[in-house]
Amino acid sequence: MQASSSDRSKLRKTLIARREALPDALRMQHTAAIHAALRPLLEGLAVSRVGFCWPYRGEVDLRPALLAWLAAAPRRLLALPVVPDQVGALEFRHWFSDTPLASDRFGIPAPIGTPRVEPELLLVPVNGFDARGYRLGYGGGFFDRTLAALQPAPITVGVGFELSRLTQVDAQAHDRPLDWILTEDGCQPCQREDGGIAP
Repeated sequence: MQASSSDRSKLRKTLIARREALPDALRMQHTAAIHAALRPLLEGLAVSRVGFCWPYRGEVDLRPALLAWLAAAPRRLLALPVVPDQVGALEFRHWFSDTPLASDRFGIPAPIGTPRVEPELLLVPVNGFDARGYRLGYGGGFFDRTLAALQPAPITVGVGFELSRLTQVDAQAHDRPLDWILTEDGCQPCQREDGGIAP
């Protein structure tokens, strides 16, 4: 049985409010732990093109860790999503610390005029998540459409704080599970329905 849209909306609001209320000192501590776990994950997966999201509504700010990763080797690329004007998939555009940005229709900064990038790995913010890799996003379905459109499919890593962990997310038919979950407790591969784990 799946939760209704109203139930999911209420849960989403509760989880976002909980994240936004996280005390600054604890947020900094958790963020530092996430940064420390992110670098070995990226190195171990041997990717060179990473898509991520600008921090929004108290989400984890990954920029310092990602810029350090970027500086460690040539030919690495970072990309931010650009939200389409109509329903569709996100488009990822090259980003660096001095890239010109403009706010999209949600008020989130997005690159202007930089080349398109096909990420090998996506760092996906989560409002809520479970051990299987199902997430509660913002309800727009952008990431699910993006993952369906990108071929080959990128590795996906859900990023959030442990306070967003749920026993189970009531997955909908179009929901695509993440491969990894990264929190202040470290990085774990997601458990698949067949009892296996994500690659």
